[in-house]
Amino acid sequence: MKTSDYFYDLPKELIAQTPLEKRDSSRLLVLDRKTGETCHKHFFDIADYLEEGDCLILNDSRVLPARLYGIKKDTGARVEFLLLKQHSQKVWECLAGPGKKAREDTQFIFGGGIMTCKVLEVLDNGNRMVEFTCEDNFFTALDKLGEMPLPPYITKKLEDKERYQTVYSRELGSAAAPTAGLHFTEELLQSLREKGINIGYVTLHVGLGTFRPVKVDDISQHKMHSEHYEVPKETAELIAATKKAGKRVISVGTTSCRTLESVAKEHGEVIACDGYTDIFIYPPYEFKVLDGLITNFHLPESTLIMLVSAFAGYENTMNAYKTAVEEKYRFFSFGDAMLII
Repeated sequence: MKTSDYFYDLPKELIAQTPLEKRDSSRLLVLDRKTGETCHKHFFDIADYLEEGDCLILNDSRVLPARLYGIKKDTGARVEFLLLKQHSQKVWECLAGPGKKAREDTQFIFGGGIMTCKVLEVLDNGNRMVEFTCEDNFFTALDKLGEMPLPPYITKKLEDKERYQTVYSRELGSAAAPTAGLHFTEELLQSLREKGINIGYVTLHVGLGTFRPVKVDDISQHKMHSEHYEVPKETAELIAATKKAGKRVISVGTTSCRTLESVAKEHGEVIACDGYTDIFIYPPYEFKVLDGLITNFHLPESTLIMLVSAFAGYENTMNAYKTAVEEKYRFFSFGDAMLII
């Protein structure tokens, strides 16, 4: 298939710029992947489509407030740093802009001296290797000084940083939120547990490559970025027990989906393990674990909409997106959700 097959028209006003006041009040488009039929609900209705013994698999990664603004020590020029990857306790690979102000050996001050940094090296790809120094714990200082690295299509400032975190986030390391999970509240999760729906966790640290556009015509030629994942023993055992009982494994988000399918592809089943995945799921693909998927509405021509169409079927997916536009659903990170079963 071609990248252009996944294009759809989206009015700019349907791109959600801010989260809703109540997380679970977002709309929910329910898609039957066998028939292609859709219906319109709210996220708090999701329990109506889950059965006792089903399990939800959530990504518990927590987003780093990875955008920092520093002042160049000698000139006072303002430079933005975006943390990409930690290489050692103090050294990070970063994007820096404007780059001409962040040459090797230049030094910067953050928060009036709470943190400082020095550019160690300019890499071939233009990224910088940067060494940070602070009196406090680095991540404590980052929490004080950093801003959330919101996607480029969100232009409004986020007032509460926790709204770009899931309520169950705990493993710090993502450059972007696993956004399908943003709809859950503690109360909703508890009500699902009381109904007998089991909840398991994986960790996949979302990289900025998730926003990288597909630049090839033939989607099979696209190379995915690599991301670190971890599957704990209790989650692997939960999935095995769910399958044995004939119940459904439902992934919350494409990140959880990619984690489970990566592990099953490599080991034949979901086992406790960790590693890196660059799996690219697009039609045709035979899913080894998933029986259902909860996901947001994704960018046209993105790898994420390709994954959804691999699970729900191409025609079903594109028709559902057309319906969502017509019904004025809210799109992307702070937008509404789909349940595909």
